[in-house]
Amino acid sequence: MTARAIFTCTAAAILAACASTGPDGTPPAIVAIPSHQQENPWFRGGVETVATRGAAQGWAKNVVLFVGDGMGVSTVTAARILAGQQAGASGEEHLLSFERFPFTGLAKTYNVDAQTPDSAGTMSAMMTGVKTDMGVFGIDEDVVRGDCASTRGHVVVTALELAELAGKATGVVSTARLTHATPGATYAHTADRDWEDDSELPEGAAGCRDIASQFVAFRELLAARYPGASVDGIEVALGGGRRHFLPEGSSNGSGRRGDGDLVARWLRENPGGHYVADRDSLLAAPRGGPLLGLFTDSHMSYEADRPASEPSLTDMTVAALDRLAGDPEGFFLMVEAGRIDHAHHAGNAANALTDTIELSRAVAATLARVDPAETLVIVTADHSHTMTMGGYPRRGNPILGKVVFPGQDAPALAKDGLPYTTLGYRNGRGFRDFGDETDADTTYAEPPNPGRADLTAVDTEAPGFHQEALVPTDSETHGGEDVAVYAIGPGAAAVSGVQEQSNVFHVMNAAAALAAAADAALPGGDQAGKAASGHSTYRGRAR
Repeated sequence: MTARAIFTCTAAAILAACASTGPDGTPPAIVAIPSHQQENPWFRGGVETVATRGAAQGWAKNVVLFVGDGMGVSTVTAARILAGQQAGASGEEHLLSFERFPFTGLAKTYNVDAQTPDSAGTMSAMMTGVKTDMGVFGIDEDVVRGDCASTRGHVVVTALELAELAGKATGVVSTARLTHATPGATYAHTADRDWEDDSELPEGAAGCRDIASQFVAFRELLAARYPGASVDGIEVALGGGRRHFLPEGSSNGSGRRGDGDLVARWLRENPGGHYVADRDSLLAAPRGGPLLGLFTDSHMSYEADRPASEPSLTDMTVAALDRLAGDPEGFFLMVEAGRIDHAHHAGNAANALTDTIELSRAVAATLARVDPAETLVIVTADHSHTMTMGGYPRRGNPILGKVVFPGQDAPALAKDGLPYTTLGYRNGRGFRDFGDETDADTTYAEPPNPGRADLTAVDTEAPGFHQEALVPTDSETHGGEDVAVYAIGPGAAAVSGVQEQSNVFHVMNAAAALAAAADAALPGGDQAGKAASGHSTYRGRAR
């Protein structure tokens, strides 16, 4: 089934196996989505599923995808309560900004080869419409992790790449390294998520590029796959990970590259572009020209630990929207709250919830700046974590506190005679009392400390409290349960129900007709695809 056929057929026709031919009965000359991607069972199933669930047919001019990395349902619930309590209420009745969206569904997060997934395979599924293996992205499941040669013939196009081919403005924002799995999966293709710079490439990887170099060479790499295509590159990219772009010995010794300075190369190849490295520079940067911001050597700070020199997730989101929203063809923006995941791995619920609340602020700021009639906004997670919310705490009990039963004033005691918290982890590094320390990663300086502890005199609401864990591990693991998908805007109804995570791509693709618009924009492509796309001239006629 071709991209054009998919997006010019009705839902009923799709379910009846709509023909893969052009209007005159011949196969279209240009197809933006590779045939092996279209024929993949995950892809075909996704097209059929979203067609039955209210998928739009090209009514969205813009798409914004928010990913709370590791933001499972228990995290959303606990963050909702914490935000409400911070506002002076009991908390349970509160709603985060995205919980007010009219449509909600559940996504099944497993990777092709893993019951409990990682961020690479899950984000790749959302960006390409096909599930893949753990540890890889931008490539289908017929790949061997770490084997460069196995990628050949298995590269799949991403939603951001389709938006580029369609002439839309594009942006990537993350509080993680820009080369990390979630942001990397929007623009790069790799057999190993750890290949963030050339120092990580193994021997025998000739022909494969590291992720940072793929970002800088994005325009030329995409044009090479689609000869003659008009590709102007990613307009805005903001996040951490400076060390993967700079040569060895630079940036206070953290630079890792052996092939030179990629920031300097990016500036040479983007005349009129702007590079920023702190919050003040970001806020003062001109709105014209491409923008690259690398604010830290590795991941950015947790929101609770963020210095004034670093922009917040909301700062970066607003800066991106200010630059993308004026594009006449519309835009595609991915925003990741990457450090929710890292706080959970460290067993620190306080930072995970605080970063979730900051994501909620970024979503609210977005809704204040886009037209909901022409912008599809999706908020979801790539996977969950093992944090649970349990016991029988009374209503309004501090979500980070010890369990106090309804009608009681003193903390409840377990059968071992010790108090316990509402939030805890099934596995991980375990209890630590770091008091007012706001950097969750402090825990890695000490060995794991699983099992029970006497919390009687411990302030469990302090930002440096790390919850108890049952099973000792070096780092708390992901959870394998479904994650929620929240949506508003054209085609938002299609997220409803329980479906494969790869269907997020199909909801976005249908809503903005990314494939059809890209197909029509490619050399030799006729203009039929414009009639199914969010192209500005078509939208004016249709309305």
